[in-house]
Formats: sequence, C-alpha cells, structure tokens
Amino acid sequence: MLIAMAGLPGAGKSTVAEIIGHRLGYAVLSVDPIESAILSAGIDSDEPTGLAAYLVAEAMADAALANGLSIIIDAVNAVDPAREQWVGLAEKHREKLKFIEVICSDTEVHRERLGSRDRGLAHIPDPTWHQVEQSLDEYANWTGSSAAVPRVTLDSVRPLGEVVEQALAFLEG
Repeated sequence: MLIAMAGLPGAGKSTVAEIIGHRLGYAVLSVDPIESAILSAGIDSDEPTGLAAYLVAEAMADAALANGLSIIIDAVNAVDPAREQWVGLAEKHREKLKFIEVICSDTEVHRERLGSRDRGLAHIPDPTWHQVEQSLDEYANWTGSSAAVPRVTLDSVRPLGEVVEQALAFLEG
C-alpha cells in the first residue's frame, strides 16, 4: 500500500505518519529531511530543491514498492502535480493508494505548534505562521485523478490517539 499524507506545515501530519508507520510497520519517507540533505550537499537554495526532494522520495518509494514494501509519504502535497505523482506511482505498481489529509482547525493551536517546534533540520528553517498562511493560499482543491482516490481529512485539534485511530480505521476500511 502507498499512503500519502497531505496538509499544511505544522498541522500534525508528520506526527500522525510516524505513529501510523510504527503501528503498521511501514517506512515513512519524509520530503523535508530529504530536501535538507540536498541542501547540505551544497545545492543552492535558489534551485528547485523542494521538487528534487519530492522526486527523490518518489524514487525511494518506487524501489520499496517494487520490493513489496508499504510506504507512507510525509509531504505537504498541496498541489495536483504532487498528488498525481503518487497516483501514478501507485498505478505503476498496481498498489492501493490512500491519502490522509491532516488539518488543524484552530488557528491559535496551529500557530502555537509552529512556534514551539524544532524539527532539527539543519538547512530548512521551521516555517513561520506567515509562511503557513501563504501556503494556505497556494493549497489547491482536490481535482484530477487524485480527487478519486480514497481520502480522509483528520483534524489534529482532537486528541492524538483519536486521530491515529481514525486514520487506522480508514486504512483498514
């Protein structure tokens, strides 16, 4: 199975992905640490390092799926080309794809999370609230073939245990 996370920075998708991955024994491929590694190699940040990170994650997921492993992609997946990337990969391997979108419906909670987190990525600063607001403006509606893929939207203001159980129920259903 291929599971693709989606949601704004700081919404809680990485936390949910890590717990689900641990519970199901699935590897989690996170785009941000990949991008940080690309930048640590000396690639200029003016280059499309975000796109490169998505492509590296796709190549790694491709190899894992070819070997019969299930994968969780941890990425914002805010636009159709990113989402369609996972649709194409799942079709290539004839694997089931499901999207888990994580939102945080409480602006103050979301803001507090961003202000208190430190992901420890040497070359990618944690986003500011202003950057998240800009990301929201760029977050596209679900259209194209990705709109037909099973998707659940989870609100991370609910207790984490409930959110994880809802995600697991969706994946099992």
